[in-house]
Amino acid sequence: MKASNWFEACGIVAWPLLAFSIVGLAMIAERLWFWFRVNRRQKRVVREVLRLYQHDSDVAIRKLQQNADLPIARIFLEALELNHPSPEKFRIALESAAQAEIPTLKRFSTAFDTIISLSPLLGLLGTVLGLITSFAALNIGDVGGTKTAGVTAGISEALVSTASGLVVAIFTLMFANTFRGFYLRQIALIQEYGGQIELLYLDRYEQGEVSHASTR
Repeated sequence: MKASNWFEACGIVAWPLLAFSIVGLAMIAERLWFWFRVNRRQKRVVREVLRLYQHDSDVAIRKLQQNADLPIARIFLEALELNHPSPEKFRIALESAAQAEIPTLKRFSTAFDTIISLSPLLGLLGTVLGLITSFAALNIGDVGGTKTAGVTAGISEALVSTASGLVVAIFTLMFANTFRGFYLRQIALIQEYGGQIELLYLDRYEQGEVSHASTR
């Protein structure tokens, strides 16, 4: 179906559904690039930082600063750049930084939910409007006559708008669930790696190896 034919068949709900489609595609593209960058580099960077930190904390901090576009790097920096904190302050810094990263990790989740919820409702609205058009054009005494085209157009609007709303919602839902899975996995990794860096810091703290030079 051509775009012009789709607009004509879908009726008034075509415009909001088109807007939802464009906005949804833009958000999906941004999230795909974000998670591709994070998943491709983060494990390698964190493992290298944990290895470096056991020998030289300053080198580990410089490595994190070079990768500050990664959420977990920013979380580690918030704690490691403190000036000789106690283990309790170190843990609080990690937890606070992790909380601050949640909006970035969950970006657009509310917008995705809105599109998923409203698209089928817009399709249903188009269905109702199409049926109203059909009944308005229906004339029992003129079956097969001049007003049959109006009935057909109304039914077409009802079906096409419903299908369009469902397509937009289903397509967005697939990606939204994928991003939600990435988010949950990321939270688990942050907790895992955060626990590891906290244990390493505790060992250095107890041995008196924590450097005062790592000042914010």
